[in-house]
Amino acid sequence: MTKLPENKEPVLRVVPMPADANQHGDIFGGWIMAQVDIAAGVLAARHARGRVVTVAVNEFQFKQPVFIGDVLSFYCEIVRVGTTSITVNVEVYAQRNPSDVETVKVTEATLTYVATGPDRRPRPVPPLPDRKG
Repeated sequence: MTKLPENKEPVLRVVPMPADANQHGDIFGGWIMAQVDIAAGVLAARHARGRVVTVAVNEFQFKQPVFIGDVLSFYCEIVRVGTTSITVNVEVYAQRNPSDVETVKVTEATLTYVATGPDRRPRPVPPLPDRKG
């Protein structure tokens, strides 16, 4: 059985509702994509210390379906910082079946953001902290 990542806090947790699903009870892929963009954007904006805009969805993979009532946890990690850009990996896990909780990884994605200033033009972002030792 899959487990949630240890020693990490999700950037976002959300429960999809009936309005987010098709007629078969499967959650729309576009709804999941929007939530991934929100979660990754929160982390990118925190690092950039201000406004960011999505410039690329580098990779997006749906691994398992998402159902109404699943508790989705979005774990994000900055994997690259350029002069003005921030690339974020996102892993999404669903916890379902409350009487006997099952956890499955449902989505993986990588998105890139650009920090912008008040003029909406790209602006520099801080480098990643040195992760040595």
